[in-house]
Amino acid sequence: MQETGVRNPSNGSETFGFSNLNAVYWNQSEPALYEHSLKRGETSLAAGGALVAETGVHTGRSPRDKFVVLDDQTKDTVWWDNNAQMSKAQFDTLMSDFLAHAQGLDLYAQDLFGGADKAHRLPVRVYTEFAWHSLFIRNLLLRPETAELAGFVPEMTIVDLPSFKADPERHGCRSETVIACDLTRKIVLIGGTSYAGEMKKSVFTMLNHLLPAKGIMSMHCSANVGDRGDTAVFFGLSGTGKTTLSADPARTLIGDDEHGWSENGVFNFEGGCYAKTIKLSAEAEPEIYSTTQRFGTVLENVVLDENRVPDFDDGSKTENTRAAYPIHFISNASETGCAPVPHTIIMLTADAFGVMPPLARLTPAQAMYHFLSGYTAKVAGTEKGVTEPQATFSTCFGAPFLPRHPSEYGNLLKKLIADHNVDCWLVNTGWTGGAYGTGHRMPIKATRTLLQAALSGELKNAEFRTDPNFGFDVPVQVTGVDTTILTPRETWDDKAAYDVQASKLVQMFVDNFETFESHVDGTVLSAAPALRSAAE
Repeated sequence: MQETGVRNPSNGSETFGFSNLNAVYWNQSEPALYEHSLKRGETSLAAGGALVAETGVHTGRSPRDKFVVLDDQTKDTVWWDNNAQMSKAQFDTLMSDFLAHAQGLDLYAQDLFGGADKAHRLPVRVYTEFAWHSLFIRNLLLRPETAELAGFVPEMTIVDLPSFKADPERHGCRSETVIACDLTRKIVLIGGTSYAGEMKKSVFTMLNHLLPAKGIMSMHCSANVGDRGDTAVFFGLSGTGKTTLSADPARTLIGDDEHGWSENGVFNFEGGCYAKTIKLSAEAEPEIYSTTQRFGTVLENVVLDENRVPDFDDGSKTENTRAAYPIHFISNASETGCAPVPHTIIMLTADAFGVMPPLARLTPAQAMYHFLSGYTAKVAGTEKGVTEPQATFSTCFGAPFLPRHPSEYGNLLKKLIADHNVDCWLVNTGWTGGAYGTGHRMPIKATRTLLQAALSGELKNAEFRTDPNFGFDVPVQVTGVDTTILTPRETWDDKAAYDVQASKLVQMFVDNFETFESHVDGTVLSAAPALRSAAE
């Protein structure tokens, strides 16, 4: 077996049981990985210098193909209603078959960290079959200093072999695609998919399992910090504006997707960003757009025109087009990935029903209620026959990545909010003036103005009204924002239609929360929305 590149020779565990590999390329840099991926025909080169990869049939994650090993340690700690089981024996068989499949292959290995807080970071070794996958994960996780590589000892290992096809009967999985997580031995095996995001979310899943046991909150959120050390955390599902709103040139970006909250403050789990690029423009999002024109960025499933210029308006391959780049490509990104304890928590939703206000103040109990609910709404899209918005409730704004029960994360967040007197706000980036199809998307300028007012403290002494459906406080007036937009019902031509839509959404919240009622106290239960007729 030929070993190539910078590696760790110290502990004898470099090759994870692999045998008869053609070569292992250790900790390769961007130029080398570009060279390998282009030579092997994995990728193409875009005008501007980005590397462009296609992920085939899997243009997003495959949550139904993700499995967690059931063993003595996980049987009582994992939320099995949310995580599919795989036996230890099935995992062992799968790992043996992974090692056999790898014989004769070239593999790329990266030694990286998950977590910018050195007291709580997770050393991760990632083996990939594709060179561009190695560049992707090198961009997304934290790179050790040269001195740290010499003694690097991984606690977690990921093996990503897209050409491996799982056998459901033999491996206890659902299809030829498999993401198998052994949380006890800290091993993740990914096969049958070329979608690189599975690797980053596997590290997130592992940290979501490990950190709460240490009293550290793990969060699916973006974060930034102002000149006054006023850290803001942005929770939100895909498409709600998490990346866009945290990329504020007036504030330092901590990270765009995954963070922890320890005794030392907030810290990024990652060293890069994974931004959606559909409809991306230099005018609307200059910071993110500029990264797509740089050497080192990986573009996923982005269409190139005849001059190899990315066409971000073309969603013919998928609406989930992405750019993966190191965080230092953002000019105002934090050098440390760490910031003080949050002053403000923002919970983002894109309400396609046109019911929720663009900004609302939350009590700690309301914050926990909406955190456990994890609401957003998706538009009809291209699915035949679907004409109405679809509500999505993803608890803790990240259900697919939660090994533990949501109440563990919710109770920990509630305690941290109370201990540090954190201001909490709900921001709706969805529809106004009607539901999707009738109304229009909330103006980004209005959202940014409202967000700035919340972060700056401008609203401390503002006048508020109580929303009749959700019970939270909504500002009556904010400088620079059309007053009408603050009261959703007033933006609808048909007020009766608004009332019907609001009642439907409230009932969806109530029905969804039934599963959590036995896990929360009375203050959180009292934060539930009520039907308009009962509230007035």
